[in-house]
Amino acid sequence: MNKGKVAVGSDHAGYEYKEKLKDVLTELGYACEDFGAASTASVDYPSIGRGAAEAVASGQCQWGLLICGTGVGMAMVANRVKGVRAALCYNEEVAGVTREHNDANVIVLGQRTMGLQEAEKTLRVFFATEFSGDERHIRRIAAIDE
Repeated sequence: MNKGKVAVGSDHAGYEYKEKLKDVLTELGYACEDFGAASTASVDYPSIGRGAAEAVASGQCQWGLLICGTGVGMAMVANRVKGVRAALCYNEEVAGVTREHNDANVIVLGQRTMGLQEAEKTLRVFFATEFSGDERHIRRIAAIDE
């Protein structure tokens, strides 16, 4: 069952979680396109985050998963790409609300700020939650996109 393609990227500080969470995405029925990093060797996150975000914005991928040490840098990079609504999610509640209210299309996680089990649960909630479609949320998303 193919639910779509996820652009996946990390820097060296998020590499371990990226590799493990790709397996979770596959289990959930998503295909993954990996934009790097290829190891724990030091890399600059902006090019990886931008490449993954551009794949989401262009429709090449329907979703994105970005991971760095805190998640902050990757979220900043991804949100510079028009059409991307990247959310730094640090727990399950935030992941659910950001999908339901903001129709986020990229989840960002911090490997140094949360345990792997919490990261996996957060990822699962993000991908299980649908956008509400509520008119007030649609209006607010339009304002963000302007």
